[in-house]
Amino acid sequence: MQKFFLLIIILFSLISCYTYQVKKQPDMPSDNKQEFKNGATLANNNSPQTKNTAAESKNVNSEQAPIPINVQEKLKPGKNFKIHADGKTYKIIVDKWESDSLVAHAVHNPKRILKFHKNQINSERIAEKRFSQPIADIITVVVYAGIGVAIYSLIR
Repeated sequence: MQKFFLLIIILFSLISCYTYQVKKQPDMPSDNKQEFKNGATLANNNSPQTKNTAAESKNVNSEQAPIPINVQEKLKPGKNFKIHADGKTYKIIVDKWESDSLVAHAVHNPKRILKFHKNQINSERIAEKRFSQPIADIITVVVYAGIGVAIYSLIR
């Protein structure tokens, strides 16, 4: 029983509620109202040629490329990030931007200064360190259950 209890304590000491999460890309601002008006006027015409044109315009709008992500806007000074640069993964704290170069230091080694050009960083795989509510909830439930079991075993 003591070994099991010690194992649980060790596991909880290793778990963190903070995880690195990739931010979702914001949707492109589009003129949906304008497209809807054009589609409605084209749909009112009964000729097959106008219906094909409306269908083609909808396909073109849905196939537009996503907005390129600006790395300098995503990586803000003072925050923790996990980035992929030159085929390696780095956990960094951003210090500042010097022109097109990122100056940062490693999370657990503040003496190690890292410099990256903005083209070296994979903008699709930038993950910010954030608080994870589901993990915190799971830890809370397990701790309460453990306290309940401990109280039950003491009473019995």
